[in-house]
Amino acid sequence: MKGRKAVIGTVLFLIGLPAVLAVIEATHFYVRNRSNGVIISSGQDREYLLYVPSSYDSTRPTPLVISMHGGAMWGAAQRETSRWNEVADRHGFIVVYPSGTEFPRRWRASEPGPSLTADVRFISELIDTLKATYNLDPRRIYADGLSNGGGMAFVLSCTLSDRIAAVGMVASALFLPWSWCTDQQAVPMIAFHGTDDQIAPYRGGRSWVAPIPFADIPRWTANWARRNRCAPEPVESVVAPDVTRLEYTDCAEDAAVVLYTINGGGHTWPGGAPPPKWLAGSTTNSVHASSEMWAFFRKHPLRQRESTAPQN
Repeated sequence: MKGRKAVIGTVLFLIGLPAVLAVIEATHFYVRNRSNGVIISSGQDREYLLYVPSSYDSTRPTPLVISMHGGAMWGAAQRETSRWNEVADRHGFIVVYPSGTEFPRRWRASEPGPSLTADVRFISELIDTLKATYNLDPRRIYADGLSNGGGMAFVLSCTLSDRIAAVGMVASALFLPWSWCTDQQAVPMIAFHGTDDQIAPYRGGRSWVAPIPFADIPRWTANWARRNRCAPEPVESVVAPDVTRLEYTDCAEDAAVVLYTINGGGHTWPGGAPPPKWLAGSTTNSVHASSEMWAFFRKHPLRQRESTAPQN
């Protein structure tokens, strides 16, 4: 009888174990993916995830990188995907991962209007909030993003060019026409895009995720170079067997424009945490987008511009 009770107890335990594990996993997921900051912007609670490296010194002005997630993602997912924290630890800058709104979370970077304006205001107010607590270097505030977040980085280059020194874009979902960007200020830009991206096609056009066409990436990059008044002919170099680098030089205010093309690359962050291959395609490790972005960013502090208000 005792043995039978022990067997029944073991069976009941094993039956209950998946539920217990599910609760533990759900709790672990919540802890790892929750934000650690919130501000009220445009009447809404807006969340962000902040990372301050242990080397932070409040007596020294510190750069800030604003890294924005893709559609249907969130701040912690962008942290894991981009691995920006590792680069911040090596080089001593602060990273913040703001979150979009609504469900699924996204940035309203596909069409002009009050929602897009609210997102821009949120980023500006987030900078102000962090500046009130940390000794930020106003000349070294940068923005980057993945997919929908890359589209938002473009928006910031057109609306906050007096605050954002340079931008980075990975597998960017770009829908707004260039005519929308009335700010002609030269802003340095570095981009990464895979030729086998089935979500935001490298050569533009429609995909299964959106009813409106995406921008052609090489043409978009050339348009940015014209905006920055660069020399018309870019310099091309081979970085790795699957990676080429195109750089537009001799730009106004030294605002270079760089495009890394990943041959066979998918809708992924080069050198970052790979999403499921069946969903996003291949992730290359031949180049580390976050490290390359930081090397680019650090060369491009915000210059004193005629259209820029004096920095404090």
